Parts: sequence; structure tokens; C-alpha cells
Amino acid sequence: MAKIIVVTSGKGGVGKTTTSAAIGTGLALKGHKTVIVDFDIGLRNLDLIMGCERRVVYDFVNVINGEANLKQAMIKDKRLDNLFILPASQTRDKDALHKEGVERVLNELSDEFDFIICDSPAGIESGAMMALYFADEAIVVTNPEVSSVRDSDRILGMLSSKSRRAEQGLPGIKEHLLLTRYNPERVQKGEMLSVDDVNDILAIKLLGVIPESQAVLNASNSGQPVILDADSDAGQAYLDTVARLVGETVPFRFLNVEKKGLLKRIFGG
Repeated sequence: MAKIIVVTSGKGGVGKTTTSAAIGTGLALKGHKTVIVDFDIGLRNLDLIMGCERRVVYDFVNVINGEANLKQAMIKDKRLDNLFILPASQTRDKDALHKEGVERVLNELSDEFDFIICDSPAGIESGAMMALYFADEAIVVTNPEVSSVRDSDRILGMLSSKSRRAEQGLPGIKEHLLLTRYNPERVQKGEMLSVDDVNDILAIKLLGVIPESQAVLNASNSGQPVILDADSDAGQAYLDTVARLVGETVPFRFLNVEKKGLLKRIFGG
């Protein structure tokens, strides 16, 4: 039976799809059969970040409507044999998702996969609610700024009250915090909230801190999950995050301003 993990946020543009791609790829790298499902109907981006946009023939909505089966719609990753993508429709609206259809698809996927990563649209509209409804765990993605953190707090309220687990009186969705675009120098200058500030506001377990990094943009533009760039700071941070997600104890990195050596102090850089 698969573990269903929703990647969600209150605010758009915080890095949910980048995170979904990285987390899904990282789990596959660890040997877990994983599928990433794009719930952002009408505005799909997951296929671009995964580098498979030209291979989309059928999509999530086609499967829900019985116009295609999962084998036809799922795209096998070019790099990893145990990683698959179920793309969203670009021509429908979010009302195309309905609870019975989503449940049927997730149940079918659960028979085959170890992890189902649900890439949620931002906010609290129907597509986002559908993505979180069936989740066992949630990765709440936020930037270290007040508006993003405030909106994430709203999402935490939804996770605790609007999920299937809440409706059935089961133990709640396990919540994780992922802080993206973190810049210790800006924190030091008071231009950005610190990890402790965000922890104090949201009060959920910190899963990872992803540094502000050019590598994220480079990876997105090249159609490759940034976690595969193991030489980059963002790639390393996502590898650490996946390790923690599966229960490993890994120290946090990239939280403090890097101390410059003598040559860097003299010559800059």
C-alpha cells in the first residue's frame, strides 16, 4: 500500500513543483517505486521540470473520465526505472477533478507504488483541497517571508480539518515543513525570517531548508530535477530532505552565513 504525500502551500511560487520533482526523484534514487501526480489542472508544470513535456499524450483527467487507463497516461522517467509521472490536463479546469475519480486513481496507483507524491496547486481552491484530501503526510512548502508563512498557517488548518483522515476521526496527516529560498545573509540583515522565526509561527517539524540557489533555475530550464545536481547546494539540501523523510537522521546545512577564508576576504567571492 503506497504512502500518499501531498506537497502543498498557501502561496504560489514557493517551489512546490520543484519540490515534488525533487522529492519524487530522491525517493526513486533510494529504491522506492514512486509516482508524481500533477494536480494543477490547467496550469501544469511538472512535466516541464521533469523534462517529459513532449511525451504527454493522455493525462490525469483522461484517466478519471475513463478516456485512457493509467498505463497509457503515466510517463516513465528517462533516468530512473522506478519513477513515473502522471501529468495534469492543460485544457480543462480544476472542476474536472472529483472525489470519486481521484480516489479510484489513487487506489489503483497504491497497488503498484511505494510512494504517491501529489503536486498541489497553491491556495485552498478545489484542486488543492482534492490533492490534500487523501494524503497520509504533507510537506508544507514556504518561503521565509511573512505573507508566505501566514498562508501556510491557513493550509495547516485545512490539513487538520478537511482531509479524509479528519472526517473519519483517524490520526491526522503527518505534517512536515520545508523552507525554500533561504538566504542566511539576508536573515542576518533582517530582510528575511529565520528558521526559528518560521518554526515559532507554524510549529511543525522541520523537514528541510533549501538555500536560494541559481541551480534551481538551471535545473528547471534544463528539464532535470535539481536533486540530480548533487554538486549544487540545493541538490544536496534536497538529498538531505529525502533522507529525513524516510527516517534517517541528517544534520541541517546551509543555515548559517558561510565564513570566508583569507583568500576570499582579500580577493572577494
